[in-house]
Amino acid sequence: MCRLALKTANNPFSPYEILRAMEAMQEGYDGSGLGLLLRGVEFTDFNYEATHPILSGIAHTRDAMKRLNKFMEARGFVLKYDHEFDADFSKIEARDRFKYFVQVYKLPDSWAVHSEEEIEDKLTATRLAIRRDGEEHGGDLTVFSFWPDVIMIKEVGWPLKVGNALGLDSGRIKSRICMAQGRQNTNYGINLYACHPFFIQGIGTMTNGENTAFVPIRDWLTGRHYPAYMGYQSDSEVFTHILHYVTRQLKLPLEAYKHVITPLKTEELQNHPQGDFLLGLRNACRRLIIDGPNCVMGSLPDETCILVMDAKKLRPATIGGKPGEWAMASEMCGVDAMIPDRDRSLDFQPMREHTVVVPPERQEFKIWSQFDPFPLPQAA
Repeated sequence: MCRLALKTANNPFSPYEILRAMEAMQEGYDGSGLGLLLRGVEFTDFNYEATHPILSGIAHTRDAMKRLNKFMEARGFVLKYDHEFDADFSKIEARDRFKYFVQVYKLPDSWAVHSEEEIEDKLTATRLAIRRDGEEHGGDLTVFSFWPDVIMIKEVGWPLKVGNALGLDSGRIKSRICMAQGRQNTNYGINLYACHPFFIQGIGTMTNGENTAFVPIRDWLTGRHYPAYMGYQSDSEVFTHILHYVTRQLKLPLEAYKHVITPLKTEELQNHPQGDFLLGLRNACRRLIIDGPNCVMGSLPDETCILVMDAKKLRPATIGGKPGEWAMASEMCGVDAMIPDRDRSLDFQPMREHTVVVPPERQEFKIWSQFDPFPLPQAA
């Protein structure tokens, strides 16, 4: 098992708050990996413009860092800000870390002729190229994200120890959303790319559980020949890619995600007001049906946050909070750590048919049921 924590708030906060919540749930993971995704970013020493992409990762050697800088310069990216972590490398378990980089870039001038979608594809291609470069040089360069308004940090170790080692308690980086996962290493080796959350084109998810349908899902996604459907050091990375496929490729509303990964039974669809469409969707995306138990938390580019789980409901989660700030966690004590001054009677634990959504305005959370109709695109 793993443990998940997500907080979304109108006022930016330090990721160290989420690490404290992870500490409250520490019996659920083994220190083999910590991942953080920050969205809605704010730096104390730099006036960040949210249109500029941020490159996040680790250079394991000085040569790797030099090579990365040359790579970006050669492609026309202009470095606007290079965040220097207050890092204490003696507190890091791994000994091959030269620099944790969070670098803000101005887009190449030549990209001005491209559409927003083309720019997003080119940002993705750039990230994949950096990843390949690191792999071709013995794994000396690891990149987690390259996207506007998003920072990703991953490291082996216990959450508070990693936070202290990187100086995250200083408050120099804040965000309106922070997602964190403490990893329980079960099926795979210790690999930074295996740490949740996972990220693709503005979409990030993290999972507590096991996906025994991983291989057929991975093979199906790989067969789409979309360049970013790759990697898969973790069986949970497919949840991120399925959400991308449903919302970005199929262009279906967010409600459809739950219908793809955990579709209703045939007899339930026969009584559903959109049963014919959902039956067709289930048939078309049958290879994307997950097998749990799983709990999935995620966030989208517009700062919408979601929480879903499979029908087995053996990886529970709770959401609680108040207008302006909400928290999701694998355990209630995690929500307590993030938002202690809330009305606990309003906390909610979703059941197998629910998708819990916190909209960008964060005034309330909404509960969608698979048994209810939802707006479909005109072409559908």
